[in-house]
Order: sequence, then structure tokens, then C-alpha cells
Amino acid sequence: MQTNGVRAETRAVGDQPGAGLLAGKKILVTGVITKDSIAFSAAAQAQRLGAEVLLTSFGRVRRMTERAARSLPMEVPVLELDVSKDADFDSLGQELGERWGQVDGVLHSIAFAPGDALGGNFMNAPRASALAAFEVSAYSLAALGQSLAPLMSDLPGGASIVGLDFDASVAWPGYDWMGVAKAALESVTRYMATYLGPKQIRVNLIAAGPLRTVASSGVPLFGELAGHWSQSAPLGWEIENSQSVAGPICFLLSDLSTSITGEIIHVDGGAHAVRGLEGLAAQPPSE
Repeated sequence: MQTNGVRAETRAVGDQPGAGLLAGKKILVTGVITKDSIAFSAAAQAQRLGAEVLLTSFGRVRRMTERAARSLPMEVPVLELDVSKDADFDSLGQELGERWGQVDGVLHSIAFAPGDALGGNFMNAPRASALAAFEVSAYSLAALGQSLAPLMSDLPGGASIVGLDFDASVAWPGYDWMGVAKAALESVTRYMATYLGPKQIRVNLIAAGPLRTVASSGVPLFGELAGHWSQSAPLGWEIENSQSVAGPICFLLSDLSTSITGEIIHVDGGAHAVRGLEGLAAQPPSE
């Protein structure tokens, strides 16, 4: 059954061709908060494709992550990682070295901007808020790569780091300093691809369309953006269907992507390729 060009129901991945695509892979997934998280769908799909998965979280959010972890096809441990603390990166690398000895893939699904850096406050946002958006949303990708590179280097078939993006080629109303941070994330990815490539570590981004998650609930004008997106995307777009993004993430984590690095793959129903969103992007945020 099709709805606006999008399949209304998604079969369990284990029932589809390609099951076993990630067999034997050891995958670290960051950014799971609830079952609605893109990272949760990716972790579940990676497990069904044969991967061994671990999650990270921190602070008070960790209880929510642990609750979500119990809903995965196979419950997994949750490791501590606060990306604002260098010591956590050191501890993470040490613990993964002791548990696994290597890391085949990482999903970076971490982004944050203070409220005063969003919602049309771009010109008045405090310096500290803009820096926080950059540190958490962009620099953390490089820090994660630096921490785990010793466990990912020169593996058979290489290793893969995948980050989550939101198209930074235009200015989205109300996205403000988070949009700037995403532009930085895209640049960080290209530099990481350059420096980690000789170690056979790939670094790519998935630019997903708008999906309803805990994180997106803090983005001003999300509902307006999502509605416009669904109408403009040639394939249609379901804001509740994070599974549509999980598949391409797993592709980039697999050996099928061994010659792809420094790339941004759009998983957005085709909206980035057609006219229809420019007017929305140009509008100033409403009061």
C-alpha cells in the first residue's frame, strides 16, 4: 500500500534480502533517546542485519536510553559519553578496546543548540550558545573519530563513521545556529575523510528529511517545515518513518560502501533535488 508515494508499512529487515549484511560487525550507536530516535531505528536494523551493537548516552538522559535499549531486538549495554568531556572519550575508547578490540562502525547522532540560538534569534544569540551548538553538533564528530581511530584503523573491509545531517546548503527559518553547526559538520566530515582515509576509515553523512523525534520537538517551525516537505518531495515524505533513514545508514556501515567517503547522501524523498522548498527557506521566522 502506498501513501503519497511512500510505503505505508515497512517489513522487518530480517525478512528482507540483505539480512546478514552487517554480520560480525561491531557498531557503536550514539544519540538514542527514545524509540522514535533515528539512531534507535538504525541500531535495531543493524542488529537484524547481524551486527553487534552498543549504545552511548549520558547524565539524566541515560535512563531514557536504557529504556529504549530494552526495546531493541536484542537488549544492549549503554556506555557513558558526554561529548563535552574529553575524559569520556578516553574512557569510551578504553572500554571498547577491552570489550571488542576493534570498532567496525560508528553512528554519530548527536546535535544540540540552546534555545536562544534558535527561533529567529540568530543575530542576538550569545557567543556561548553559538559555540555550544558547534561543539556538541560538529566538533564532537571529530572528537569521536580521534578517540576511536586506533580501534578502527586498517580493518579488513575498512571501517565507517556515519553522521546525521540536515541539508546546510540553505538557511532554514528558525534553524539559525544549528544550521551553521550542520554546515560545520559537513566540512568536518570532508576533512575527516581526508585524514582518516589512509587508515581505511570512511566518513560520510546522511542528510535526512525532517522526522518527528525528541530532538526535532525543540526546533521552531518544525511542523510547518515538515508539512511543506511532505508536499514537495517527489517520493513523498513521512515524518514518523525513521526506518526510511536506517537502511541507508546501514548501507554506509556495510562493506558495500568501501569506496565512498566524504559524501553526503540525501534521504529526504528527493526534496533536495527539486524546486518547492526555496520559498519556505527564504521566509523570515514568524513571531
